[in-house]
Amino acid sequence: MTGRHEDDDASNVDADTDDAPVDAGPEIGDGDALVLAAAVGHGDDHPDLDAAAGTGTGVDTVPLRSVAKPHVPEGKFVHLADRGNVLVRDFGGKPGAPVVVLLHGWTASADLNWYRCYEALGEHYRVVAFDHRGHAAGLRTKTAFRLEDCADDAADIATELGIDRFIPVGYSMGGPIAQLLWRRHPERVDGLVLCATAPFFSNRRPERLSFLGVAGLAKIARYTPDQTREWLTEQLYLQRKTEQWEPWAVEEASSHDWRTVLQAGKAIGQFSSADWIGEVDVPTSVLITMSDRVIPLSRQVKLFELIPHAEAFRVDGDHDSVVANAHRFVPTLLRALDSVVSRAATADATEDSVTA
Repeated sequence: MTGRHEDDDASNVDADTDDAPVDAGPEIGDGDALVLAAAVGHGDDHPDLDAAAGTGTGVDTVPLRSVAKPHVPEGKFVHLADRGNVLVRDFGGKPGAPVVVLLHGWTASADLNWYRCYEALGEHYRVVAFDHRGHAAGLRTKTAFRLEDCADDAADIATELGIDRFIPVGYSMGGPIAQLLWRRHPERVDGLVLCATAPFFSNRRPERLSFLGVAGLAKIARYTPDQTREWLTEQLYLQRKTEQWEPWAVEEASSHDWRTVLQAGKAIGQFSSADWIGEVDVPTSVLITMSDRVIPLSRQVKLFELIPHAEAFRVDGDHDSVVANAHRFVPTLLRALDSVVSRAATADATEDSVTA
């Protein structure tokens, strides 16, 4: 492998016979709902759960839901031409701080995916977070879900916020969106951080998405929001997770447009960057979840190997490490980001000296 690997030698993994990209239908198992489940499973770590939000000063400030939830920064609506309004959290960072754009996983939301990272990230970076199409407060459109459109949404949100360049941080499904951001808007991307993700996905493996499963997704897509909320609560009770789940996470999941979420699953299954990811020319960190039961370890390592000069960072944990093992994940994410920022600064300084 090329590049530096921090904390472990991820090349020492068993071969994965499912590494070839294949066409996939709608029964795709990406597993980001593990993040959704873990998000509420660790509410006990936050005794200060309250309906009140953190601080923020955007125009069109949106009050948070009445259900108890962790302190998160306030959001504001950002209008995207021909698409509508999207709720965006824009917070943290001193003037001139690097900007990171957080891209969440499938069936999760920005808050469910990243809420345990917000505070630490905001101490060092200007942070932008929002929900993807069909997810929670994300855009509702009549067009079929495309990962490319999600990448364009992220670039356009940054434009509306007056942000020129930024570092996409993608988790699982957010990984392909981050990769597409670089491919479609290379002039906007200072670097990449790719977490618990891969250069391609397939549906050869048995469905291991989460407590929902494909049948559950198909069923929930036909429900009203109130029915969805009741069904989710029932499923959690049957699996003895009710005491761990907080109402805010059920509320968040209930607000998904599940038909669009199903389309997103199909788009994930059809995604592959294998033919072009080797052209990435910005500093990249790959954060590998070493005990991931959803994205095979060897496939995460493959992503690292395909990107020139990438650096890899290890987290001992499953696909939900961003929440379930936040005490490990968050410091590692900060190191991964610091690596990208440092390498980008060195590259800029070298370019300036050459052109001087």
